[in-house]
Amino acid sequence: MHPISLALFWHQHQPYYPDDVAGETLMPWVRLHGTKDYYGMAMHIKEVPEFRCTINLVPSLLLQLQGYTEHGRSDRHLDVSRLPADGMSAVDGHYLLDNFFMASVENMIRPYPRYYELYQKRGFGVDSAEKALPRFSERDIRDLQIWSNLTWMHELVFEYDTELRAFRQKGRFWTEQEKNWLLDKQREILKSIIPLHRELVEGGQVELTTTPFYHPILPLLFDKRAARIAMPGCELPKYLESYRQDAQTHLERAVKYHTELFGKPPIGMWPSEGSVSQEIIPAIAATGIKWIATDEEILSHSLGGQVARDPQGYLRQPELLYRPWQLEEQGQELQIVFRDHGLSDLIGFHYQRSQPAHAAGDLLGRVESIGRSVGERVGNRPTLVSIILDGENCWEYYPEGGVEFLRTLYRECVKHPNVKSTCIGDYVRDFPATDRIGQLFAGSWISHNFAIWIGHSEDREAWDLLHVTRQFLVQAEARGGLEPSEYARAWEEIYIAEGSDWCWWYGDDHSSALDALFDQLFRKHLQNVYSILRVPPPSNLNRPISSGQQRILHSSPRGFLDIVVDGRRSYFEWLNAGNYIAGSERGTMAMVTAGVIKEIHFGFDIDQLMIRCDTATRASDDLRQAAELRIGFVEPAGYVVRVWNPGLPTAKASLYHDNLLVADAQIAFAAEQIVELTVQFADLKAPANSPLQWYVEVLGEKQSLDRAPREGVMDMLVPSADFERIMWQA
Repeated sequence: MHPISLALFWHQHQPYYPDDVAGETLMPWVRLHGTKDYYGMAMHIKEVPEFRCTINLVPSLLLQLQGYTEHGRSDRHLDVSRLPADGMSAVDGHYLLDNFFMASVENMIRPYPRYYELYQKRGFGVDSAEKALPRFSERDIRDLQIWSNLTWMHELVFEYDTELRAFRQKGRFWTEQEKNWLLDKQREILKSIIPLHRELVEGGQVELTTTPFYHPILPLLFDKRAARIAMPGCELPKYLESYRQDAQTHLERAVKYHTELFGKPPIGMWPSEGSVSQEIIPAIAATGIKWIATDEEILSHSLGGQVARDPQGYLRQPELLYRPWQLEEQGQELQIVFRDHGLSDLIGFHYQRSQPAHAAGDLLGRVESIGRSVGERVGNRPTLVSIILDGENCWEYYPEGGVEFLRTLYRECVKHPNVKSTCIGDYVRDFPATDRIGQLFAGSWISHNFAIWIGHSEDREAWDLLHVTRQFLVQAEARGGLEPSEYARAWEEIYIAEGSDWCWWYGDDHSSALDALFDQLFRKHLQNVYSILRVPPPSNLNRPISSGQQRILHSSPRGFLDIVVDGRRSYFEWLNAGNYIAGSERGTMAMVTAGVIKEIHFGFDIDQLMIRCDTATRASDDLRQAAELRIGFVEPAGYVVRVWNPGLPTAKASLYHDNLLVADAQIAFAAEQIVELTVQFADLKAPANSPLQWYVEVLGEKQSLDRAPREGVMDMLVPSADFERIMWQA
């Protein structure tokens, strides 16, 4: 029997943030993820020479990296970082206080006492930046400038660089000279990223793949009607003309640019957002690409449901997933592999809350189990388990950036007798597909559809504005009168605006504090087309597309509750409760698999916090295999309610503070149809109007099974006696 082939595939991507016409870049994420994830992920691989995997580098990301290192580009965050702390204007100071804490508080701010001290001094949720700025001394401002950049450096940087390690250990009260030294170091790390990846390719450890240049949704560029294959009733934009030539340009330029940077053309491609359709196969194959990848649900729908998961997550006919497939259209052929989205989501969303060595062992154990269950049903070839996910966005939620998890995973994998790491290109070369998909289902890696990019009225408005601007350019170019280079610059703005990331933030699918900025930048790229062609942009491009309503994580309680803790559903008991629906915090990543927790209701009376947890079916059944249900408090810090064996009649609930049992704490708990739990504010030493931040977590043996919210916390204030009067007046 062949060892199981584990194909880890890290997708590294950022949208194109620069406004080349204005000569400014408003967001710093290429630079910050560069010194953290793009450098660190490559160094992890270099540490284990026997390990093999695939990395996808999107051209729009690489272009920006080169902008920083070869062309002296900057960004607003970097400009403010460079300003002398003693001469900062109020405008820059307000920007600093609003934007220099953009990091996971638990894993990237709280572990560093000085950074956390500055975070507390800022007073988020209490004071505006304008009100907080007078509290910050010159030393505070300089330390904040440094910590905001320092926390976005990968932990391996400090292992390899003793000077940087000593710099971080100093912790506070740096000088301007030291700050500039750090920013120079930052640029050195950025400059090493592309050569480091080239080195890994030349050493045979890594296969590098590409994506259409500015990360567009190819099937929608070909035909927006493709959205109706997965969503038959989907409303479409007003203008439905095809941008097939644009799609081909994105493909051809991606392959050409990749070849220039890395010395040889890519043979693999991750279509943006795993978005595929039968129609796009010839255009991809024509560029020399040999294989592509997407999600398992596309395979399921392409095969009429032969591959499907039951409610417990078990696959029907798993051997159909763990092999490559062949595609053909108009005489052009490609191979395609499909990611196991359950395993991919474990890395992206769950293992961050588990003991790292156990999580790595759990993953390898699951891969080995797949090999045993599939056996020889994949034919005379190794079982191919493809795990594909973002290579940057999850690590800020792991302790120490996931170093121990990845180190353990890679080192244990190369020692494993039954699992062998592989590059996907090597696998499909040595064991080419023998099975053919007749008609590839049109969809993406998220819910096998294109809803995020065309399913909301804001998405469709963006598509229509893009079309009108594009048509203006087509007609202007036909009339002539300008230099070819000017039309080329205008087309570049169109290609940038065709990227998937703008519509990612439109609608109610995803939200972040930067929604308005993404909206502004999309419209600015369209405005730039007119400006380049020396025509005033139409006024409608000045109006925001986004409604401006940032998606909230949860609603708030509207009145005091009166509940009986019996684990039985009662609509009226929880009528005035706050509400959280699992998955509503999704931002730069999206999770495909469903967790144990479906919904949280919460509220209080004057004495106690009340929490209700709804699971997928019946709580006592869904939690039967759980070892523990945990209510963890970030504020007040150190408190945790632990419920042992929550799905069994023997369940026992206790309150702990700093791992010590709080004697005589009053905890009520029941789990039948739902979970209900109460804890006294007095036991938490939480007075009226004090902040309460908490989460619910379900744990198995040494393994986090689910958390609500998956990232962040439930945020509320302990009520005062006149809470209901205040709510009534509001």
